[in-house]
Amino acid sequence: MAVNVSELKEKFAELYGGSKEVKAYFAPGRVNLIGEHTDYNGGHVFPCALTIGTYGIIRPREDRKLRLYSMNFHNMGIVESSLSDLVPSDAAGWTNYPKGIMWTFEKRGYHLDRGADLLFYGDIPAGSGLSSSASLEVLTGLMLRDTFGFDISMVDLALIGQYSENHFNGMNCGIMDQFASAMGRKDCAIFLDTNTLQYEYAPVKLPDAKIVITNSNVKHSLVSSAYNDRRNESESALKALQTVVDIQTLGDLTEQQFEQYKDAVQDPVCRKRAKHAVYENQRTIHAVEALKANDIETFGKLINESHVSLRDDYETSCEETDLLAELAWNVPGVLGSRITGGGFGGCTVSIVKNDSVDRFIQTVGKAYTEKTNITAEFYVVDIGDGAHALD
Repeated sequence: MAVNVSELKEKFAELYGGSKEVKAYFAPGRVNLIGEHTDYNGGHVFPCALTIGTYGIIRPREDRKLRLYSMNFHNMGIVESSLSDLVPSDAAGWTNYPKGIMWTFEKRGYHLDRGADLLFYGDIPAGSGLSSSASLEVLTGLMLRDTFGFDISMVDLALIGQYSENHFNGMNCGIMDQFASAMGRKDCAIFLDTNTLQYEYAPVKLPDAKIVITNSNVKHSLVSSAYNDRRNESESALKALQTVVDIQTLGDLTEQQFEQYKDAVQDPVCRKRAKHAVYENQRTIHAVEALKANDIETFGKLINESHVSLRDDYETSCEETDLLAELAWNVPGVLGSRITGGGFGGCTVSIVKNDSVDRFIQTVGKAYTEKTNITAEFYVVDIGDGAHALD
């Protein structure tokens, strides 16, 4: 739906009484074009911000009370808390994300001397792997920064979001999602070296193609174990490789170096995880070079190779997303398609020629439903700006 900010303010006034002194903000979700599970392995990523994301309304209070309401979880009603109660709990549900940001602000010496009334609304499909959690984190950080007058850069807001998700929410994610939400730029993807946080904006010029996101409408839990397992397996591989080659991260290796030293990783599972991290990092570098050279065909082939690696070596895809990718590869006019995001469900991202978009949606959608009894959702997306105030 098109989001009407004035309607959000009306809802705020209905919930909390009046809408004077309220401010509205937006932080986008993201799709990663290529470079998956490289962000915590010292590699490169290539995400872009979307025009869907999370909206927030904030008004400071005179006491330490927190009142939080999400239009996406309206059955929970207004969740009341306090700045004295910034601890994670299952009962807190979605509010663990904004509370985690407040906790991180305090931990970093940014003292919140007053509470706030907050309203949120997100138009990112739940469980889609398009970073609704990072969007909510960056949004909360931006609202707090502006409301309390803290001198914090957008890069630092991304780092605060990552720290919060790692240490308050128990999800051992890398920096990519928060960075893309905070630092996105319209019509550009961000070529980010996650080891150094050096980045450049690369215009995404697809003169005859569109980015299409396909939501499998399947979500296998991320926070539970598998994502954190992959990180631990990668770290084990790194330690083994460091006994034979001087590297700080898996992203330091070329494909040739990995093949030379890979036998140091005796565990075959850890070796596969390292192979993905190394090869995916190099694929991402080559993909950006191809995009800059307007070689969209090569860009698409690298996207396909990324999916195969995520399926076979990193094992973060699933039957449904594998099916979506394979169906896409068989549609004429699809230049590339792969799973995107943390994995275990969620979405695929495809580069589809303009005159094939309708056929792609119809063909893939029909075959997917026939094979799974699940209805996929398709979004032809635009690349938007990073988090910002709306008024």
